[in-house]
Amino acid sequence: MAGTPIDRRSLLRRASGFAAAGGLGLYRQLSVAAAANEGHPLAPRPGHFPARAKNLIIFFMTGGISHLDTFDFKPKLQAAHDKPFSGRKLLASPYAFRPRGESGKMVSELFEHVGGVVDELCFLHTVHGDSAGHSAATLGMHTGSVTIPMPSLGSWISHGLGTLNTNLPSFIVLAAKEPYNGFQAWDSNFLPGYHKGVRVIPGPSPLPDVQSPVASVSRRELEGLMLRDLNAAHLSARDGDHALASRMATFETAYGLMREAPEAFDLGREDRPTLDLYGADAADPASFASQCLVARRLVERGVRVVELFDVGSNTNWDSHGDIGDHKKLARNIDRPIAALIADLKQRGMLDETLIVGCSEFGRTPWQDLTPRGRGHHSRCFTCFFAGGGAKRAFSYGVSDEYGDSPAENPVHVHDFHATILHLMGLDHTRLTYRYSGRDFRLTDVHGNVIKEVIA
Repeated sequence: MAGTPIDRRSLLRRASGFAAAGGLGLYRQLSVAAAANEGHPLAPRPGHFPARAKNLIIFFMTGGISHLDTFDFKPKLQAAHDKPFSGRKLLASPYAFRPRGESGKMVSELFEHVGGVVDELCFLHTVHGDSAGHSAATLGMHTGSVTIPMPSLGSWISHGLGTLNTNLPSFIVLAAKEPYNGFQAWDSNFLPGYHKGVRVIPGPSPLPDVQSPVASVSRRELEGLMLRDLNAAHLSARDGDHALASRMATFETAYGLMREAPEAFDLGREDRPTLDLYGADAADPASFASQCLVARRLVERGVRVVELFDVGSNTNWDSHGDIGDHKKLARNIDRPIAALIADLKQRGMLDETLIVGCSEFGRTPWQDLTPRGRGHHSRCFTCFFAGGGAKRAFSYGVSDEYGDSPAENPVHVHDFHATILHLMGLDHTRLTYRYSGRDFRLTDVHGNVIKEVIA
């Protein structure tokens, strides 16, 4: 045996066997630096046609933001306050509306700063979903399904397009608190695990333990090369093991995070005028303003999809008792959202970045638990786009005189998703994944692209 030459691949295969048996337990810490051999499963891929946007930023206002108190002004509702409607009493908005921008779009006082950039927005006023329950509706807005958990929108885009920077996750979620359904809102489900959203909890250490324990760059690189070959040999003996391939790709991303994440999340690198624009304090990385600034820094560095959750599954926009609660909630997000839009525009990034603002549903035109509260309302609510090929200063769909139901051009959640995918260069009918003998897609067998909102 001593005189028999052993080729490099054979040696690595034996080494991988020792590793599986615990023989390389000493190097367990090095697993975070492992890398897949010959290419990366998240390498950027072309879409089905030229994309209008290459990045996506999603704002999700958990609990159900009221369309009637923000962007869908209803004069007749204001005049009919406290009058009966289908066995209930109508509730006028307590907030003042006024025309904003050159378009003269009516915007409530809740979004004073967003009103300043309203001509960059494209509103969808007749979105409707299949559930008025928080959990099911949140699932539907993220996965297209209100029953069985499916891959999320961000995961589908990662699957279709890959990422522009394999040193960072393709899909990052900024969520200080868990929304309804928790991780299922950004899960990859049956798609390979490397398409799952990586949740970051805003704060001083958004990604704990990301600093490499290896001080020497040259030694770190050698360890990465060794583990790349070791993992490739291990995988070659287990052809077709997608879970193993996913784990290897995740290790490679973790290795890249060590190099790039600390800089990406460091708001101390931003100048004072930019911090002032957002109202962000570099010393408070947990603020929503800081999260919006981080979102810009992430897409700037090639992250394909970033989603920001405003508030978790408690103390959110679910105002059954007092719609006045929305004043404080809006104050927290109004300036940062407007700042992100303005910042991307002045950097020449808005045209290639699609911004989406939505909630799981809207709120009722009538009173709910108290004369000042509104209930869940899934049959008509408002979402918005900005940048990324969407029309500027445009409103699509008209709700009825009380904002109860679509009067013109209803938009189902499947249509909403199909349009987002289209702007990203993906045909929702062709973006499929075969699982358990069937081709699945985000929009199931439904959905139409809303061509009228595309610039």
